[in-house]
Amino acid sequence: MKIVRREIPADIVVETDDVLAFRDINPQAPHHYLVIPKRCIPSIEDLTPEDEALVGKLFLVAQQVARQQGFAEDGYRTVMNCGRDGGQDVYHIHLHVLAGRRMQWPPG
Repeated sequence: MKIVRREIPADIVVETDDVLAFRDINPQAPHHYLVIPKRCIPSIEDLTPEDEALVGKLFLVAQQVARQQGFAEDGYRTVMNCGRDGGQDVYHIHLHVLAGRRMQWPPG
């Protein structure tokens, strides 16, 4: 929420009424962005049916970031972690958008 409130800086690339997208400060790929809702939802497990449209907006902003930053045609990966074992370490849902290199499977 500190990024949403502009209490800590972020390199914001897309902003809508409900969503922010910004460069990850610890990139795991040549292109690494985070797409977050402006309303704090701690985890996927906290989503409700009322959040359906908001989650869809996260993916549409991810698409916008990919096109705007020039990697949509080559492809990209989106990831949302959930819980400790799922790799979540920030409890405000966020969609990772990773690109600029060939992704491996399984992801690890």
